[in-house]
Amino acid sequence: MTEGFASDSDLPDADGLWAACLDRLAQDIPEQQFNTWIRPLVAQVADDRRKVVVSVANRFKMDWIRAQYATRISAVLETLAGEKVALELALAPREGPSRTMPAPRSMQDQLLAELPDVAPAEPVAPSGTRNRLNPALTFSTLVEGSANRMARAAAMHVAGSLGQLYNPLFIYGGVGLGKTHLVHAIGNHLLSERPQAKVLYIHAEQFVSDVVKSYQRKTFDEFKERYHSLDLLLIDDVQFFANKERTQEEFFNAFEALLAKKSHIVLTSDTYPKGLADIHERLVSRFDSGLTVAIEPPELEMRVAILINKAAVEHAVMPEEVAFFVAKNVRSNVRELEGALRKILAYSRFNQREISIQLARDALKDLLSIQNRQISVENIQKTVADFYKIKVADMYSKKRPASIARPRQIAMFLAKELTQKSLPEIGELFGGRDHTTVLHAVRKIAAERQQNTELNQQLHVLEQTLKG
Repeated sequence: MTEGFASDSDLPDADGLWAACLDRLAQDIPEQQFNTWIRPLVAQVADDRRKVVVSVANRFKMDWIRAQYATRISAVLETLAGEKVALELALAPREGPSRTMPAPRSMQDQLLAELPDVAPAEPVAPSGTRNRLNPALTFSTLVEGSANRMARAAAMHVAGSLGQLYNPLFIYGGVGLGKTHLVHAIGNHLLSERPQAKVLYIHAEQFVSDVVKSYQRKTFDEFKERYHSLDLLLIDDVQFFANKERTQEEFFNAFEALLAKKSHIVLTSDTYPKGLADIHERLVSRFDSGLTVAIEPPELEMRVAILINKAAVEHAVMPEEVAFFVAKNVRSNVRELEGALRKILAYSRFNQREISIQLARDALKDLLSIQNRQISVENIQKTVADFYKIKVADMYSKKRPASIARPRQIAMFLAKELTQKSLPEIGELFGGRDHTTVLHAVRKIAAERQQNTELNQQLHVLEQTLKG
């Protein structure tokens, strides 16, 4: 359903427009992407709400936000404001010039190629920096089910006996399944038992940034002191180390130093160690040397429990029949469940109505509309085969000519984007292929889409055809 303009009674004032925009974007954009790219933005809204100037830290971020998010931000602003809004991206003024000599040019070029999203002039975090743990993410607030039982048990063992078994602990699974919650829970449990322990939670992209900045500012001794002295390192999404040679080398060194002093390392990823692409074999072998556990999408009973528990945290009562109704319609991950719950609670409070199945239907009507038009992998295969003039049977055959392999990869990409099937399930429907083959296809087409205008247009046509 296309978004329309808000009614006059719903319109936020100039001061509230950007805050309302952030709230809406937080529901639509994956949490890690939102926290990395959107949350740090600062906006100035004109009194008449017709112009919004967003300040961005550096040109890299500006170009990325313009390419990936500007259209969505503009659409949300216009929906909230009820009229056209001019969105302008501007570089935030720097506080002052750097007085540190730059790294040698050849090394700087290599390192800048690895920098994900942080301005080169920012200083490396000092030794003894905060642990970055979210105190709300604990074992007690994590709902247990068959989907995460083994991972939770392993995590609790690590938290209670640091540096012994399961080192490293490698947790993998799809987006929004609770990997980050689990690693925070490990850190929080350890600090409750050993308040003086040196613990750090960090996303892989931030580690990349720290490596780059330590070389640029010649503060590598501080970098090593910070990372090599930890008792527990919790690092999220190590797949972001792909193709970053210098970062992989420094992480390998930190990994070895921590194991040598019997510190513990916990890592998460979207795939199991041997499925990681463009990461050096010696790192992969280290990742695979401890315990590797998966988190699966939550089963129905677990989804129901998650909804009831999270509603209670918000001081709301979620009737069990409503929780079952929502859980049956939101099946992919915990993050989408939380988004659905937020919509229901907001709708209930705004309309001053008790939570019921009918209220849930009203609050989630857009989501349920999408569910009713559920797209199947089989339909995707047929649509793509027709578009590229190949046989449907070629989608699950072993043939590999480019005229067949390319459409097959596109179909795999669309299956991942438009259905709730897991990578192994998609692979099975494409002739019993391994899930790593599907992952490679998804990443390849997603990357090429950003560069290839013709491919992007073809994908747009296919998506509109499939969505009806």
